[in-house]
Amino acid sequence: MTGPRILKGIEFARPRNAEPLLLDLYLPAGETRQGARPAVVHFHGGGWRMGERSSLGPAVDGFGLSPIEQLADAGFVVASADYRLSGVATFPAQLADAKAAVRWLRTHAAEYGVDPHRIYAWGDSAGGHLASLLGLTAGAAEFAGQGGTDGTDSHDSVAGVVAWYPPTDLLRMGEQAGPDAVARADDPGSREALLIGAQPADAPDKARAASPLSYVHAGAPPFLLIHGTADRFVPAAQSTSLAAALEGAGNAVDLLLLEGADHMWTSPDGNSGAAERAIAATLDFFRRHAEQH
Repeated sequence: MTGPRILKGIEFARPRNAEPLLLDLYLPAGETRQGARPAVVHFHGGGWRMGERSSLGPAVDGFGLSPIEQLADAGFVVASADYRLSGVATFPAQLADAKAAVRWLRTHAAEYGVDPHRIYAWGDSAGGHLASLLGLTAGAAEFAGQGGTDGTDSHDSVAGVVAWYPPTDLLRMGEQAGPDAVARADDPGSREALLIGAQPADAPDKARAASPLSYVHAGAPPFLLIHGTADRFVPAAQSTSLAAALEGAGNAVDLLLLEGADHMWTSPDGNSGAAERAIAATLDFFRRHAEQH
């Protein structure tokens, strides 16, 4: 089977006082007989302070399962995009960049054979946080003008969201951490503190403003949240609480909890079973919704 064609390092935005933002575009092999293809915009993890586009973190990458390529092989155009890290800019810069990536793909939909009505968001960890925010803040007044890093006004909505172990409620992350937590949001200099420029407890308004849970509303796109029950970096309660809020507001949400799985789907014996289940569920979600849309 011929793999996807990959166009690397396409500039999609140029924020002020920062390096240009790039994305990698994965184009499925062969021609589609059904018109324009569905597309997924992917955002990497790394605590908003590190990480690289087209990576799902060292552990997931190390399994050799190539989930982005699997998605392209399933007929999706995939754009894996940069965003400004917290050492460059604090929130909401990261969301502005995520919105810019979606708008860029929608603006160039015809050029790359993308259906502008079937653009989805997917991210892992910090990237799952951004994907969730994308799904919940389309057209939100709070972020009006925030997404203009690419100089366009195209729409930033997505038709569905998959988030792997996402932070969703920065105010409660610290208290939800288990006794074996590797990192806690309340720790001085935590990833979350670096994101918002202050300790969450000392700046509750900033913590809420950066939390997907704050933007849950009726009429949100469908969500799939996948989390390991043994996650030592982002408590699984972050996904269960967002799922409950989405369901309470009348939205379609699937929650998959993988028993015993840690962050990046690691396990004590090093097997890739949790990663395989997460990838299969992700492919199934995107396929189902792309066919229904």
